[in-house]
Amino acid sequence: MAQADSKVLVLGALAGVAGISLAVVCYQGFRSRRRGSWPGFYLNRANEQGTGMMLVNSPGLPTGQTEVLERLEALIQCVSELKDEMKSLKNALPALQDHVREELRGHNEVRRTSPLHRTTPTRRKRAAGTLTGAPAGGRSSEEAESEGGYMTALTDSEEEELSDAEQRDEEQPADKLSVLLERIDCLHQGTESDKRESLNVLLDQREEFGQNSPFLWRLIRAYCDVHDVSSTAEEKKTHAETGKKVGEEAVSLNPTCAESHQWYAIMCGIMAEYDTIQNKIRNGYIFKDHLDKAIELKPQDPMSYYLLGRWCYAVAQLSWIERKVAATLFGEPPSATVEDALKNFLKVEEIHPGYSKLNYVFLAKCYKDLGQRNEARKMCAAACSMNVVSKEDEEAQKELDLLCPALGV
Repeated sequence: MAQADSKVLVLGALAGVAGISLAVVCYQGFRSRRRGSWPGFYLNRANEQGTGMMLVNSPGLPTGQTEVLERLEALIQCVSELKDEMKSLKNALPALQDHVREELRGHNEVRRTSPLHRTTPTRRKRAAGTLTGAPAGGRSSEEAESEGGYMTALTDSEEEELSDAEQRDEEQPADKLSVLLERIDCLHQGTESDKRESLNVLLDQREEFGQNSPFLWRLIRAYCDVHDVSSTAEEKKTHAETGKKVGEEAVSLNPTCAESHQWYAIMCGIMAEYDTIQNKIRNGYIFKDHLDKAIELKPQDPMSYYLLGRWCYAVAQLSWIERKVAATLFGEPPSATVEDALKNFLKVEEIHPGYSKLNYVFLAKCYKDLGQRNEARKMCAAACSMNVVSKEDEEAQKELDLLCPALGV
C-alpha cells in the first residue's frame, strides 16, 4: 500500500465519521427538546432502568417515530465503535506501511513477480471457481474475490514448487548420464577388468539410456574393448557381432553422430576377421562409407583419418585375385593407393602430433613402399621413442622389430 493511498483512505474515513457525528449531535439536540415537551421514562433496550444508551418510550410518541429513534440509537452506538476502530487504524498505519514494504521486499527476492499479478490458466480457473462458489456459501462477491486471490497466491506458490521439482526430475537423468559417461570413459582407459566392467555397467543402464547416442557409441566401444581382451575366438566373435548390431542401431538412431559412424566402422572392420570373403568385402565398403561420414561430421578427429589410412593401405595391398573377387561380387573393386594412405597418416600427425606409435609405423611403411627410405627411418625412430603402453603399442613394436632391420635402423 502506497503512503499517499493510505492518507487518502484515512482522511476519507475521518470525513465520513465527522459527518455521521454531526448528524448524531443534531439528533441529540432534537431529542433534548422532545424530552421537555413529552414526559416519559428513559429506559434501556430491555425496558429496564439503567445507564448507557437510552430509548424514548413515551405514550406521547407515535409508533413510527419510536422505531426511528431506536434505529438512530443503534446508529449512534455503531458510530462510537467505528470512531474507536478508526483511531486504532490511524495509529497502526505507519507501522503497517513499513511492515508491508518489508514483506514485499522479502517476497520479491524469492519471486520477481508477485503471484497476485500472475494470470496463468490455473490461476484464472481456480479464482473463477472460488468466485462462482461464493454466493452458495453466503459470502459477498468482495469476500469471495479476496479469498480467491489469497488461495490463488498459495496455489501458485505450490505450483512453482511442483514445477521446480519436475525440473529437477528432468535434469536428474541428464546429470546421471553425464556421471555415467565420465565413469565409462575412465574405465575405457583402465585395465582389462576395467574394460569388462565398463561393458557390464553400460548393459545394466541400457534400458534407461538406450536411446541416447553418446551412450550407444560408448557401448559399441566397450564391445570392441572386450573383444580385444577376450581369450577365445568364439567369445571374440560374439562381442564383434553384438557390437556391430549396436552400431547399426546407433547410426540409425542419430545419423549425425560422428562417433557412432566411427565405431560402427571399426566393428565392421573387426567382423572381417570372422566373415567369408564376400562379407569381408561388403564390410570393407561399409567401413569406408561410415568413415567418410564421420570425417564429414567431425573433420578434426585424428582417429578417423588414422582408420581411413589403414583402410587405404590394406586396399593398396590387395592381390589381383582379391580385386577380381570384389569386382565379381560388387561390380567395382575398392580403390586406394599407398599415396592415399600416406596422406591420411600425415593428416593424423598434423592434427595430433605423436598421436600413436602405430601411426608412425604405418608412416614408415608408406615411405618404404614409395622408396623414401630416409623418411621411413625417421618415422621408425619416432616410433621407437614412444613407450609401449597398450596392446596396440605392443602390435606396433612387433612391426618395428621387423621393419627396422629392413631399413638398416
